[in-house]
Amino acid sequence: MVITAHNVVLIISLLLFIAIFAGQASYKFGVPALIIFLGVGMLAGSEGIGKIQFGYEHANIAQFIGVIALNFILFSGGLDTKWRSIKPVLGKGMVLATLGVVLTAVFVGIAVKLITGIGGGPGFSWAESLLLGSIVSSTDAAAVFNILNTKSLSLKYNLKPLLEFESGSNDPMAFLLTTFFLSMVDVQSATHSVGGAILMLFVQMAVGVLMGFVMGKVSTKMINKLKIGYEGLYPVLAIALMLFTYSFTDFLHGNGFLAVYICGIFVGNHKISHRQTIVNSFDGYAWLMQLVLFLTLGLLVFPSQVWEVKWTGLLISAVIIILARPLAIFLCSLFFKDRFNFRNQIFVSWVGLRGAAAIVFATYPLLAGIPNADMMFSLVFFIAFSSMVLQGSTIPWVAKRLKLAYELPPALLSRKDLDTKTELIEIMVRKGSSLDNQTLLEAQLPDDTRVTMIMRKGEYIVPSGNTRLQAKDHLYVICKNPDEVRRLVS
Repeated sequence: MVITAHNVVLIISLLLFIAIFAGQASYKFGVPALIIFLGVGMLAGSEGIGKIQFGYEHANIAQFIGVIALNFILFSGGLDTKWRSIKPVLGKGMVLATLGVVLTAVFVGIAVKLITGIGGGPGFSWAESLLLGSIVSSTDAAAVFNILNTKSLSLKYNLKPLLEFESGSNDPMAFLLTTFFLSMVDVQSATHSVGGAILMLFVQMAVGVLMGFVMGKVSTKMINKLKIGYEGLYPVLAIALMLFTYSFTDFLHGNGFLAVYICGIFVGNHKISHRQTIVNSFDGYAWLMQLVLFLTLGLLVFPSQVWEVKWTGLLISAVIIILARPLAIFLCSLFFKDRFNFRNQIFVSWVGLRGAAAIVFATYPLLAGIPNADMMFSLVFFIAFSSMVLQGSTIPWVAKRLKLAYELPPALLSRKDLDTKTELIEIMVRKGSSLDNQTLLEAQLPDDTRVTMIMRKGEYIVPSGNTRLQAKDHLYVICKNPDEVRRLVS
């Protein structure tokens, strides 16, 4: 089928219907919906039953859609991120988002050079190998946000905010490494020395952070000050501010993705007019953009070419999952001041999902027309797909096996209805603590604190004032001062 102006709307609507129903069905079987969206796109593509002619010559369209979609996904993720939850993990997150990405890119690049040279063939050059390593070096915000937020899990030790912050802030480093090694593939077109790359990284990160805070403050004031007669226009205003943040930051040679994510965090943690309308709207926008993005990337790929590189892709995927990511996490953890034990390292390594961001970055070599660009794109697609299938579908199981998570009841899954200064936390009553063997009426809980649910020996209890707490009870608490509540069980 050839895309025309007459059938494009019909095609899009049908694909959205199919992807939504398939995604709903996949949730029942524990398969990440994003994989289904990719699969629907592949089936509708030029080599699938839909025969839609959308190939590498349309990489610029896919890249444009990818950039816009990632803006929505990151901004929505920022809106839903509590500053109090990421503040304790800010240092760890920045180390993982910078040094962790560099280490992963180097380890994967070395592996790609060795693997593609098996059998005595020329394989990839060092620049091409490190380029591929850079493309898949960051974790994917769309996949991480989607899986962590749709699974009924409560993670211990601030792991959820750490993983979300890492995935939302590590694209700048991956993008810089991608552009640097892309220029290195063709020496004549090289525009950055190593020193220049480091300087460009500093500029992109600094401008991105600065513009994120500035536009966050500007966005908050504009949303609160502008008196718009129709409430439905407030999400439209937020979209305009989001897109301006990205484009203007990029104009200033900063990283727009980082700026958008920080802007979203700033806005989401301040009082704004029509907050619920904006947050709920962006939750829907983010889902729509994830769906459209993965459908588009599925259309872009040629399954036959992906199948041709399956063994190489499997080896590289194994290196990323088993060696590169865990080793990078271990080395990064040496810089953490507080305790980051082996179980935490294993779980953070396992949630190193590759997804849409890597595939979007892989369109840059296609548009540059470098040698092996087609093979590189197919490898990246295979790596991202296998990562979401293997890691994405097993995150709840791994978390429970490592004793790092508890399943939440449906009543506690949504946090969007809480005000910006309120947080839902989980604490465990320790034997001999001030809460042990106390009823909720006797417990000296801070004001504005509510125990909404208790998990005792695997069963949930809806508490009353006369409920007596026991050692090893897990309390789900809505509060305004998490640190004060946690001190009661220490």
